Amino acid sequence: MDYSDAPTGAQMVNNAEWLDELNYLDFLRDIGRHFSVNRMLSFESVKSRIDREQSLSFLEFNYMILQAYDFLELNRRYGCLLQMGGSDQWGNIVNGIDLTRRVLDHQIFGLTSPLLTTSDGKKMGKSADGAVWLNADMCAPYTFWQFWRNTTDADVGRFLKLYTELPLEECERLAALSGSDINDAKIVLANEVTTLLHGADAAAAAEATSREVFEKGGVGDDLPTLEVSAADIADGISIVQLIVKSGLAKSGKDAKRLIAENGARLDDEPLTNAGLMIDASALSSPIKLSAGKKRHALIKLAD
Repeated sequence: MDYSDAPTGAQMVNNAEWLDELNYLDFLRDIGRHFSVNRMLSFESVKSRIDREQSLSFLEFNYMILQAYDFLELNRRYGCLLQMGGSDQWGNIVNGIDLTRRVLDHQIFGLTSPLLTTSDGKKMGKSADGAVWLNADMCAPYTFWQFWRNTTDADVGRFLKLYTELPLEECERLAALSGSDINDAKIVLANEVTTLLHGADAAAAAEATSREVFEKGGVGDDLPTLEVSAADIADGISIVQLIVKSGLAKSGKDAKRLIAENGARLDDEPLTNAGLMIDASALSSPIKLSAGKKRHALIKLAD
């Protein structure tokens, strides 16, 4: 096919451009007829769910049709020739290739790579709990650094090879460390990855804060900070709300469970009272909240 007139360079588009005006009956007639339910059931992403007797909603089942249609429209409108994704997207991508061939008689391509998983097989991604974000507004450099510092021992060597630019020999040397020495390798991993994303200064500040918090029981300059105004807490704010607002718990229920299970600390002292109220006078100097041994946040009054 001749794509000489297709736009060049990277651009971001919104699939609402072609999905918002989609007529369901027309879609079933023009697109749905190209899909075999028998073939869709054979794809691993669907087959594995059925084999495990896990519920598969109609919405989820149709996701591969919509993704295939996206590929078709991207090719039709923008000359897109290649879709890349994780190996779990193979079936969806192949469906898009087949649909585009049937409807437009265009040849397009797919490229997948193995999923990034931890040593226990868990997927690393936004759909998984504990996902790490590249945007500093969604994941502060210190939190990003801590994510890599808390890597399990079994993952250190592989992550060094995947996510840093260190020579392979150095990655293997660090991965071979054992006992408490493996922590040195984790710090190297955290520093290297954070430097690549946020710069060397951010990595150094995160390491300094980590040492201050964990080795000296202090606060550190780079600790994630929640600022509250005096007006917001004029009548007091519950410690549960502060735990949630600081990102140490997802909900009030989780925060209360954290306290009940002795996992919360206030200024390094056990926090046992879920009904504790904090007012402006209690924040005359910043306070430190902790969830477990590795997650901390600073709470202070806004200037």
